[in-house]
Amino acid sequence: MTPTPEARRPRRHRLRRRLAAAAIALLLAVGVPSWWALNRYVVDHVEVANASQREEQVAAEASTGTAASSTDAPQVTVTEHTYGSGSDQATYYVADVVLSDITQLRSAFANDAFGENIVEYPSDIASDVGAAFAVNGDYYGFRTTGIEIRNGVLYRDEGAREGAVIYADGTMDVYDETSTSGQELLDAGAWQTLSFGPGLVHDGQVMDGIDTAEVDTNLGNHSIQGDQPRTAIGMISANHYVFVVVDGRSSESAGVTLTELASIMQDLGATEAYNLDGGGSSTMVSDGSLVNDPLGKGQERGTSDILWVG
Repeated sequence: MTPTPEARRPRRHRLRRRLAAAAIALLLAVGVPSWWALNRYVVDHVEVANASQREEQVAAEASTGTAASSTDAPQVTVTEHTYGSGSDQATYYVADVVLSDITQLRSAFANDAFGENIVEYPSDIASDVGAAFAVNGDYYGFRTTGIEIRNGVLYRDEGAREGAVIYADGTMDVYDETSTSGQELLDAGAWQTLSFGPGLVHDGQVMDGIDTAEVDTNLGNHSIQGDQPRTAIGMISANHYVFVVVDGRSSESAGVTLTELASIMQDLGATEAYNLDGGGSSTMVSDGSLVNDPLGKGQERGTSDILWVG
């Protein structure tokens, strides 16, 4: 019998201790003072508490004087696939999501708070908001830069890398954060932005430079090449999205390269596609249960945010 998410996950205080111990050990190994490391990478820094209330208030102000429109329920179909063969074979999961309105694609923060180092298991965040389907987001809380617009609210405006923006008309685009601002994106109708990368597909074509892309972290650039667990979001057409989560780092699934991930997204018909946080963060949740095996152990890793559909 498959264990339930409750049986598979350690208690949250154990999660916090494990994360703290791992972070301190890593930072001490590279010569970072422990007091600074604790404050920067372990201690919660809440910038906005009760984020969902703030989003509801902004939405209410924006809709003042307009009639509420009825929408059909989103359609979500999850399927399992394999890529490659032999020791290079990988298992991946595809969620085909058709929305009647882009506001059905939402973001949620760990503990309903925006800030640094705030983490919660993706399935717990999904349960908190009543999500029928969810994937991990961009783990914004590990960084202090990027443009972060969630559910129509601007939380961070520090353009630094290649981002993805989802607009109110249901379309998505890969863009350069450093060439615009969060307010300009809001004025153009941005509903969500994501800041991780790299972009995978743009205008239907696999983007250049994927095979050399790195992730910029607060400790410098870090390679994300090779076979790895992955999470990606792609748009097929307005309000029609695909989400892909690839298992990896296990004897059952090797993971895929970024170029292979881009190829998967293109084959699924994505005209725009973007790489989200991967590795142990790569998680898909459907109807309250884990779809994939994030750490190859039936366990999840805490993260700062999810994308979800009700």
